Amino acid sequence: METTLPIAPKNRQVTAIIFLLLSWEVGSATLKYSVLEEKESGFLVANLEKDLGIENGELTARGTQILSKGNKQYLQLEQKSGDLLLKEKLDREELCGDTDPCLLHFQVLLKNPVQFIQGELQLQDVNDHAPEFLENEILLKISESSHTGTSFPLKIAQDLDVGNNTVQNYVISTNSYFHLLTRIHKDGRKYPELVLDKALDREEKPELRLTLMALDGGSPPRTGTSQVLVMVLDINDNAPEFGQELYKVQVSENSPVGFLLTTVSAKDLDAGIHGELSYSFFQSSNQVLQAFEINSATGEIRLKKPLDFEEIEFYHMEIEATDGGGLSGKCTVDIEILDVNDNAPELTMSMLISDIPENSSETVVAIFGISDPDSGDNGKMICSIEDRLPFFLKPTVENFYSLVTDGGLDRESKAEYNISIIVTDLGTPRLKTEHNINVRISDVNDNAPTFTQASYTLFVRENNSPALHIGTISATDRDAGTNALITYSLLPPRDPQLALASLVSINADNGQLFALRALDYEALRAFEFRVGATDRGSPALSSEAPVRVLVLDANDNAPFVLYPLQNASAPCTELVPRAAEAGYLVSKVVAVDGDAGQNAWLSYQLLKTTEPGLFSVWAHNGEVRTARLLGERDAPRHRLLVQVRDNGEPPLSASVTLHVLLVDGFSQPYLPLPEVAPERAQADSLTVYLVIALASVSSLFLFSVLVLVGVRLCRRGRAASLGRCSVPEGHFPGHLVDVSGTGTLSQNYQYEVYLAGSSNSEFKALRPILPNFLGDGGDVNTEVNSNLSYFGFN
Repeated sequence: METTLPIAPKNRQVTAIIFLLLSWEVGSATLKYSVLEEKESGFLVANLEKDLGIENGELTARGTQILSKGNKQYLQLEQKSGDLLLKEKLDREELCGDTDPCLLHFQVLLKNPVQFIQGELQLQDVNDHAPEFLENEILLKISESSHTGTSFPLKIAQDLDVGNNTVQNYVISTNSYFHLLTRIHKDGRKYPELVLDKALDREEKPELRLTLMALDGGSPPRTGTSQVLVMVLDINDNAPEFGQELYKVQVSENSPVGFLLTTVSAKDLDAGIHGELSYSFFQSSNQVLQAFEINSATGEIRLKKPLDFEEIEFYHMEIEATDGGGLSGKCTVDIEILDVNDNAPELTMSMLISDIPENSSETVVAIFGISDPDSGDNGKMICSIEDRLPFFLKPTVENFYSLVTDGGLDRESKAEYNISIIVTDLGTPRLKTEHNINVRISDVNDNAPTFTQASYTLFVRENNSPALHIGTISATDRDAGTNALITYSLLPPRDPQLALASLVSINADNGQLFALRALDYEALRAFEFRVGATDRGSPALSSEAPVRVLVLDANDNAPFVLYPLQNASAPCTELVPRAAEAGYLVSKVVAVDGDAGQNAWLSYQLLKTTEPGLFSVWAHNGEVRTARLLGERDAPRHRLLVQVRDNGEPPLSASVTLHVLLVDGFSQPYLPLPEVAPERAQADSLTVYLVIALASVSSLFLFSVLVLVGVRLCRRGRAASLGRCSVPEGHFPGHLVDVSGTGTLSQNYQYEVYLAGSSNSEFKALRPILPNFLGDGGDVNTEVNSNLSYFGFN
């Protein structure tokens, strides 16, 4: 059997959790109060603060509670005022029956620190019940030969009240034959006895009708009446006599209905109708009449309803044997009820804290009382819980126990405990009660957030759209509730030059990272920063993790041709001798790509040529070579269109036009090619602008190189005995000068073509320039005879 109380509210478990000290204290004095029954709910019984001598508000501060045995709570405490009030209207007869005094025991529990104070409430009787006879008419048979002064006991009236409020006196209506005496039983009950004052004569008056009145001691008294019918009988010489005056019977409380308790027996020496006996209960209480029945013919006394030792332990009754002539005899039957272990222990939960914070040691979780209405060993109890749990039971007083934590608890190891409290009696067979309580361990912020990875590497492709989600940083927290809610933030970068706030942002709730602007691989290939994760506990705990963002290259830069430089005013022309063999290096297309990786892998392709099959371009290095031997029939001028293509997706490309002039042993005049109108590129405006910018920068660079080379060549010319070198006034094909030594021609000599700046483009001079070689023995200068003919053409 179990009784549960409301569980303590959850919202108090952290901020106002009750840490009950283990200094148990039991009050030595007992609080005693009395109150009349039938008082309304809320009736003031006493003020506990005054009676206990404590300060105002201390009852509330110490969490005072009123506990009662069993399932019923009769009293309630007004915390603010300290008043002890009735919880409901109390009926003494219902609670205690015939027991006097009627005492209701209770305990005052002060939780912090724990202190038990015993108390008892005496429920005083009020005269709320009138005497009542079980029979409206009492039949009394009296022989006409009865002598004056003979007494005849009458049946008593029942009154549920006790003390002075029960039956105190009996009176009989006025008559000339009888007077009434009120006598007292051994058990204190009062009963009426009719005394004969005048001899009866059946022939004169065969019957008399009297009124019997019972009065209680209340003020004013209550009364109950019954009619007494006296029948005058012929002479009956002998009254019935029992074989024994007292019958003692012991019966177990679990005896079934109809169980034979005993058989009373009487004898009558008369014969005939005067010797026939009838058995009945005499002046018995209502409890006896409800529990037992007697066979009027045989005198067998049997159970009428199940017995309960916990309600009534002992019954006292009188049995009357009446013969046919009206004479009677009486005996006493005492029945002792033997207790059997038919009641399992009861557990009443007085206080339960269902949520306790972790890391709190020796905290009282519950206070409860146990009881068993059985007696002897049947009512002795032992209380226990499982050994493996981090809790123990602390006995207090009067079968009260406290459930206490055994050391600190860790919510992350186990967040909830299901505790079975087992109460077992010592009867035979043993009965037990099991009460389950669920204790949840509330969280304390004792765990910092933990990232799912020690470090994070994120990849984002350049030219991304602003506010692009580039990745998610995730952390977990072993705590619960608010303590497990994580807020993410960007920590200040260690590099003060990194403008992190303009690069990325983070969602504080879910850790999602976003790129705030488009990233450029060529400008910023990678950057690092730290992300912090902070929980919302008090105090807050945090951790951090490094994040590295790698910018992935996109194919957003088309190849740019560095050589030959495209200039509409002076197209680039390469000279090739007609005697060149197959594979002769005509020129080399040099290009770069601002991208990286495969986006910068360049391949070269000959898109268009004046004479197919004469020239070829190596795909990987851009070298333009002759594909076969040159012949006399080959045109002297050729135009090659070379495409440079990267390996991106999608691929981007650029094209360059290369002009080739075939000459015979470099003795033929150089005839400049007519100006070729540049083809209009079909590219978008952004690519055009980029090409123009790169071309401008490259032009300045190449111009500087050409000037430097020209100055060096002039210095070499002055040192030679062949003559002086002049820098051409017109456009000088700087691609013929090989600074690196690899050159566009495969021979170990180069030619410098001096072109006049006149409009008729006259061929002025053509002479070889031999390179200087540095040998082990010193400088060897080789000069070429300068007495070469100068030819002029109109």
